[in-house]
Amino acid sequence: MRIAISTGGGDAPGLNAVIRAATLAAIHRGWEVLGVRRGYYGLLGEDEVVTLNADTVRGIAHLGGTILRTTNRGNPFRWPVPQPDGSVLEIDRSDELIESARQMGIEAVVTIGGDGSMHLARKLHDKGMRIVGVPKTIDNDVPGTASTFGHDTAVSTALDAIDKLHTTAESHDRVIVTEVMGRHAGFIALHAGLAGTADVILIPEIPYDIERVCDKIRERDRAGRHFSIVVAAEGAFPRGGSPHFVETAAAGVAARLGGVGEAVAHAIEARTGKETRSLVLGHLQRGGQPTGYDRLLATRFGGAAVAAVAAGKWGHMVALRPPHIVAVPIAEALAAPRRVELDHDVVQTARATGICFGD
Repeated sequence: MRIAISTGGGDAPGLNAVIRAATLAAIHRGWEVLGVRRGYYGLLGEDEVVTLNADTVRGIAHLGGTILRTTNRGNPFRWPVPQPDGSVLEIDRSDELIESARQMGIEAVVTIGGDGSMHLARKLHDKGMRIVGVPKTIDNDVPGTASTFGHDTAVSTALDAIDKLHTTAESHDRVIVTEVMGRHAGFIALHAGLAGTADVILIPEIPYDIERVCDKIRERDRAGRHFSIVVAAEGAFPRGGSPHFVETAAAGVAARLGGVGEAVAHAIEARTGKETRSLVLGHLQRGGQPTGYDRLLATRFGGAAVAAVAAGKWGHMVALRPPHIVAVPIAEALAAPRRVELDHDVVQTARATGICFGD
């Protein structure tokens, strides 16, 4: 059998570990393995399709990023084509993609990506492509799996920053607002904030009241704690308001969130009079070596994806259902969005230990 591996969406620590494990597992079965560069660009003549073997994947499991590169602008159903007048026209190139794979002798595709990539995989499967998905996102918001690789590393990166911010905030009696990733789900902010003993955590699932946030900071001042740490997911928004964007959606380009940290910092300083600073961690959370947990999970996913191909489980996604990795239909996995459950013990523990969510 000849299979192809592609990585799509934002990069995440652990992608290379999946590529390595899937490649070696396929070679062990006597299969050929190809790597599609930059999502589906390689299959559409916009980039290369390369051979993967034991040599090309040697020594990559501990590396961040992806040797195949990636893109979040490679939707074959809405492919952006620049026009002479400067506008962008979106066209459907999915049939061209499937035909290109057929001509290359590709019998199955392992696609590694987040919820957007899994939606594309489902649509390509519906059109006849033999495809298996591997869930990836630092946001941990892919439905159907208990966890995705990359999340633990992102939390560790955020936690390291929060630990360092505590000392400078306390030294200057400041409030410091740390903005972390999390478009629609606040798992990074919640997990890093709780582990890092933040005072306020703002997540998309709980619209915040800035006065409640300021009340928490004033309360700490009265108790002699003259500094505070606020952790805000980029998708957090005020009650009755909307998320902050730094770039609006356009043809082939998704809207880009950002700016909530600075907005919250300005509001806190204006209302409390306390010197307040903001920090955006941004793409630091995507980089660096994957943690041991993420490396192991990614390796398990890579092996499980090849097993799913061998079993003919087309249109399925490998998923962590502790303690096992299983294959679930992508349509079933995407039936409901994955968000922070407000009655989860992590949220309850945060509240019990005095953390404010602004509600």
